[in-house]
Amino acid sequence: MNQQAPVAASAAAPRSGEPLLIAPILPTLLRLTVPTTIAMVATALAAIAETAYVGLLGTEALAAMALVFPMVMLMQMMSAGAMGGGVSSAVARALGAGDVARANQLALHALAIAVGFALLFTVVFLSLGPQIYGALGGRGGAFELALLYSGTAFAGAITVWLFNTLASVLRGTGNMLVPSALTLAVAALQIAAGGTLGLGLGPVPRFGIAGVALGAVIAFGSGAVFLLWYLSVGRGRLRLRFSAFAPRWPIFADILKVGAVACLSPLQSVLTVLIFTGLVARFGTTALAGYGIGARLEFLLVPIAFSVGVACLPMVGMAVGARNIARARRVAWTAGAVAAGALGLIGLVVVVAPDLWSRLFTADPAVIAAARQYLTAAGPGFPFFGLGLCLYFASQGAGHIIGPVLTATLRLGIVAIGGWWLSGMDAPVWTLFALAGAAMAAYGLATLAVVYRTSWER
Repeated sequence: MNQQAPVAASAAAPRSGEPLLIAPILPTLLRLTVPTTIAMVATALAAIAETAYVGLLGTEALAAMALVFPMVMLMQMMSAGAMGGGVSSAVARALGAGDVARANQLALHALAIAVGFALLFTVVFLSLGPQIYGALGGRGGAFELALLYSGTAFAGAITVWLFNTLASVLRGTGNMLVPSALTLAVAALQIAAGGTLGLGLGPVPRFGIAGVALGAVIAFGSGAVFLLWYLSVGRGRLRLRFSAFAPRWPIFADILKVGAVACLSPLQSVLTVLIFTGLVARFGTTALAGYGIGARLEFLLVPIAFSVGVACLPMVGMAVGARNIARARRVAWTAGAVAAGALGLIGLVVVVAPDLWSRLFTADPAVIAAARQYLTAAGPGFPFFGLGLCLYFASQGAGHIIGPVLTATLRLGIVAIGGWWLSGMDAPVWTLFALAGAAMAAYGLATLAVVYRTSWER
């Protein structure tokens, strides 16, 4: 009973001296954004390295990775961006209210949630893997390799969930440097271990595609162990004391009311990509290859918007916890403008000179022409995509996430229904590309309207 008393004491006075509550908004936002951006670039490089290793193992291995990779990315997005955002939001709001005891309990409850979700991913993909990858078109050797890669990756799901959850706890305190530096280290270890185990470098046997997956498990596991030590010895603002863990539903609910709802967003994102890829595939290999080049640029946009959004999340959360709603709003609008400006600049470049990007991947004139069609049609939607994604994270910080999740549903609906209608009209492929840009614009503007109309007072 005594352990629960500090948690219940939520009436602690807001910490007016909290740096994230009094520092200038734009400089603080940019300072928090930079390390996360660097870390996200390192993570992207690790994914590229893994793809290169698997490519050396042969075409069937590449096909197997293509089947499993969306599921691995779904776990990453859920653990880091969705549920991780819920963790950061709850911790930041508690600290903004001056309730450090509650923040410590939130960290422990977040670990329990991470273990639960990790077990869910492990059970689902180990038991239903054959059905899932078979439904996605897996056949023959590629199917068998997909099961091997998936089995290794999801047997170690606990490492990904623990690492991303603990990193989110630290981000909720406003500490971006340690999670970012550790993400860099994890990416470097992933590249080294995946290559060594997968290709059999030096005296190490060649484990093939399973070795590549095992390299990621080792890297994330090492990062998780370090963060557990870091927080257990009190190196961060919070301290993990497992003996003080007192499971309480209101603490779980504080995280899940944001994180669980936010998990719908990456599901919708993956479904949007799958539907749109299927629609473009009807126009042939050349159109699909051109779209693939353009979509690869989109994957680089996400880390930029993610970095700004993750930086603004604890600033918004602490301001809401301190009941300084006006500052929370200013942080959200500032972050949205920064993300929209950064992605808008990229969109302007690809609209004016789309071939600069396309020629990095191919010299085929037909594929370059298809990529040009996509980039010039979708590029104007980039700033709206950045705006919507950043405001999604700001809404996580405020504890009001339902509206931005529904705007992602709107984007999915535009792509699915609009694509179906265009396909039935035998419209040219450029109309599908224009639909993609329009869906991004609708998503960003709808999210802006929802956040503007949603009260953060409650």
